[in-house]
Amino acid sequence: MILQAYISVNRQNQQKQSKNIAIYPQKFLIRLTFLLWLGKMKVFYIDFTFEKLKELYMKKLSLPPTERRRLTRNQIYQYIYKAPGCSKQEIADSLNFSMPTVHQNLNELTQAGLVRIDGVGESTGGRRPLQLTINENARFSLGVSVTESHFRIVAANLRLDEIAYQKYGHPHCNNMKDLGSFLTADLEDFLNRFGLNREKLLGVGIALPAIFNTDRTCVITAPTLNLRDQSIRPLICSIPYPVSVCNDATSGGYAEWYVQQDSDCMAYISLEGGVGGAILVNGVPYTGLNGRSGEFGHICVQPEGLSCKCGLRGCLEAYCSSDRISTDLGISVEQFFAGLEAGNLAYQTLWKDYLRHLASALATIRMMFDCRIVLGGYVAQYLTPFLKELRGLTASRDPFDDEAEYISLCHYPKHAVPLGAALHFINLFVEEL
Repeated sequence: MILQAYISVNRQNQQKQSKNIAIYPQKFLIRLTFLLWLGKMKVFYIDFTFEKLKELYMKKLSLPPTERRRLTRNQIYQYIYKAPGCSKQEIADSLNFSMPTVHQNLNELTQAGLVRIDGVGESTGGRRPLQLTINENARFSLGVSVTESHFRIVAANLRLDEIAYQKYGHPHCNNMKDLGSFLTADLEDFLNRFGLNREKLLGVGIALPAIFNTDRTCVITAPTLNLRDQSIRPLICSIPYPVSVCNDATSGGYAEWYVQQDSDCMAYISLEGGVGGAILVNGVPYTGLNGRSGEFGHICVQPEGLSCKCGLRGCLEAYCSSDRISTDLGISVEQFFAGLEAGNLAYQTLWKDYLRHLASALATIRMMFDCRIVLGGYVAQYLTPFLKELRGLTASRDPFDDEAEYISLCHYPKHAVPLGAALHFINLFVEEL
């Protein structure tokens, strides 16, 4: 209240010879000195001492009114986003806002189509409160998973619900410009095919099976795409929408974190044509010094073992990619597991070797990070009958845990990567509205 009074006085006297402000936050002391013309020069000193000076409030003092108003609106929107079904009173109490402030901002959000009423709550003695939630379909984002032969495109709403999906084939590309041209054509076809409103499109997230330089402007290597040392600028410039480019396994981990936010740290392993991974700490990917963290596919699980696409031998990817149980055998992944269930002895032998090497890598990851491990990627959807066996194999290599229940299967076994790529623009919208 005192600070509000000061601002009012300062505005009324902004044309007069006034204002000399000294701020000493380290002492929790604010000294305001006013020089007011009252027929003759007089000096007034006002000292305010606070037991606690909040950093957030100090930041607000330096913000223009329009930015403070935006932050207030954003706090209300984020609260509703994280607590669907809340009431106006709950918002006011939790955020320490006045009811008129909450009411005004909710009117703006409702008129903009971003917030809607979602029923009524239980009465506590008076009128039953209205329950509020975001309008999840007010905006959408596109996510693209790029492989050597296909684009997997997903449209996701603000709750990361999948609203459209399509898989497109593309010719082999040895440069980013051609890749961008093919992708742009498929994106436009996708938007037209599903009747998606481009005015509501937040952006396009693209996930590549690649290792980037530290500022993610260049692909250092993408073995499955046969790309090396290429700028991503031609790819970005070919698409007429906001674009974000990231690693495919990191995108998959990002999507899984969104629906499984129940621990501080998570390791995610993607089991597809390549084997990748991600480490997330409080929802933020740990990328390492060179952006190469989470390259679990190149953990050595068999010294001098099978050849890997990276040029080394014995990597996890050489033993546990989907190619080993499909392409290398001239069959599909579905056919492999059908044969496994039917009792094919050769498939059973291969699968036991697959699980043994995967367990070796999982135990190593557990020793390194001491966190829960989520198995994702295309192969993960077939792992449910084998999860107990895999946990047992891992536990036999873990001196600290007898059951390895820290291993779980993903929530998005099919489209985690494109959904995670789409999530970038969804989070950006929610955080910066």
